[in-house]
Amino acid sequence: AERPLAAMAMAWRAAPRAAARLLLGRRGIASCLDPSTGLTEDQKEFQKVALDFAAKEMAPYMAEWDEKEIFPVETMRKAAQLGFGGIYVKPDVGGSGLSRLDTSIIFEALSTGCTSTTAYMSIHNMCVWMIDTFGNEEQRRRFCPSLCSMEKFASYCLTEPGSGSDAASLLTSAQRKGDTYILNGSKAFISGGGDTDVYVVMCRTGGPGPKGISCLVLEKGMPGLSFGKKEKKVGWNSQPTRAVIFEDCVVPVGNRLGAEGQGFNIAMQGLNGGRINIASCSLGAAHASVLLAQEHLTVRKQFGEPLANNQYLQFRLAEMATRLVAARLMVRNAARALQDGREDAAVLCSMAKLFATDECFGICNQALQMHGGYGYLKDYAVQQFVRDIRVHQILEGTNEVMRMIVARNLLQG
Repeated sequence: AERPLAAMAMAWRAAPRAAARLLLGRRGIASCLDPSTGLTEDQKEFQKVALDFAAKEMAPYMAEWDEKEIFPVETMRKAAQLGFGGIYVKPDVGGSGLSRLDTSIIFEALSTGCTSTTAYMSIHNMCVWMIDTFGNEEQRRRFCPSLCSMEKFASYCLTEPGSGSDAASLLTSAQRKGDTYILNGSKAFISGGGDTDVYVVMCRTGGPGPKGISCLVLEKGMPGLSFGKKEKKVGWNSQPTRAVIFEDCVVPVGNRLGAEGQGFNIAMQGLNGGRINIASCSLGAAHASVLLAQEHLTVRKQFGEPLANNQYLQFRLAEMATRLVAARLMVRNAARALQDGREDAAVLCSMAKLFATDECFGICNQALQMHGGYGYLKDYAVQQFVRDIRVHQILEGTNEVMRMIVARNLLQG
């Protein structure tokens, strides 16, 4: 049965659980949009658990977290109890040991409930994986269990005020003195900065270029580690963003991941997975936005009939659904390639990140347009999805850099 437009307008805040059920429930989703198509029974179960968690624990609160800039620590710890704190981390240190495709499915599902919170969780998972993969046994057992349970949270520190896309030119320096490094410099736009406990930091221990970069793991409270002001952002407001500052910060050599000079390779390998993760978060936001647009076209009437009868809007909705499914296939293909260690995995991850984040932002933006003036009101969830996924075209490597990676691969031989 159709619901009055006024009820729809206030649903996300006045009756958020009901709205979440509308958004995420299986009933009424066209089979062509079904995100479980082609998945194994185990993957369908992971997906169902994540969708249920998104509907019950995230969607009802996403507007409040955004408006009040709340970092929902306890909610994320509940997610960690389901295994979402270290999804592709080995089980012997508390991880779930799942595949990259499983991870993509889970992040897509969670993102339908709150894209901003899920995006932070994806960065946290990337950090834990880096420690699990490149750390020695002592480091893995010291850091990973408390990160997988989300008793502690992690941040990834690569970008600097003067080096974003050109990450190999970073200037944060780590001078070795005996059994310690003395760290000086700063990192910019760090998700979770100041509120998190563990910082995976790329710094220069050698000469210029990528081969002079190493990776250190810092812990909050270390002397010389401080943070800038909390940034005011367009979206991603359920996670704090600050500069991370190092002033003669003393870090034990035992906190270095891998060998000296291996840091850039560690950072890039982490980002391959990070690009799949953030693309998956975009898929969830776009899926939610398509369903919200579908509902709005059905209940909103103009010129005496539902907007759903307008052929132009029918065609736009069809295009949105088609682009969503195409993006999902690209992301899942890249996730499989990364899991299998294929030679083309890095470029496929770049392609998937480029395509999915561009297309999904367009889908969300078109869904807002279909809502007319209502879409610009914060009573409607669609505007938050637009604001939260806009940055996905910038972080984990800008989409311009993704184009460079793909072009270089095509032209290198």
